Amino acid sequence: MIAKHIISDIILPLKTSDSGTMALKWMDENKISHLPIVNGENYVGIISEKDILDLNNYDQPVGNHELSLDNIFAYDSQHIYELIEIFDKYKLSLLPVVDKRESYLGCVTLSNLLSYLATAFSVNTPGGVIVLEMSQSDYNMTEIANIIESNGAKLLSLFIGTHTNSTLIELILKINKTELDSILQTFIRYDYLIKATFGDEDDNEDLKENYDSLMNYLNI
Repeated sequence: MIAKHIISDIILPLKTSDSGTMALKWMDENKISHLPIVNGENYVGIISEKDILDLNNYDQPVGNHELSLDNIFAYDSQHIYELIEIFDKYKLSLLPVVDKRESYLGCVTLSNLLSYLATAFSVNTPGGVIVLEMSQSDYNMTEIANIIESNGAKLLSLFIGTHTNSTLIELILKINKTELDSILQTFIRYDYLIKATFGDEDDNEDLKENYDSLMNYLNI
């Protein structure tokens, strides 16, 4: 999946002649804290809510002011994982997307990104999540899949997270079963360290808490 496949057409860019007051209004209406600025087809930069609130006069054109995020964007061909890095680094609510000539194409919102991740990691598919921790040298995808399948389940998705300055990794496994006990017991027999589990529950609030917890593991 690349950036151009998840561009939103809901968020319109600001023109350099638009006022800070208009920008704040659009941010409030769309529940975001950033907006892209364009001059014709040319991408100029991102203006943040903080940039506007720091102005002496909100009615002045946004193009008159220095931007704290003037060179932040993604190319339409960049992979979704690169977008996640940019979102996290700059704490963005949206990310402008440009073509190879750096002409503005649209933007990816945090909501778009989360929807994609929910699909990619099978978040909306019934099942449970197991988080394992191990050294990189102990990672054996074949063995892990065999353990899951030996208990009559299927691995729907897998995410690998690394620890800074460490050889340890975390594996986040989404499995198509809501009952995880037999799988967990087998992992324990094979000396796997289980960091956390998130099993589907009937209660909707529990489901939401499980989803939020998983997103925390993904640092989103």
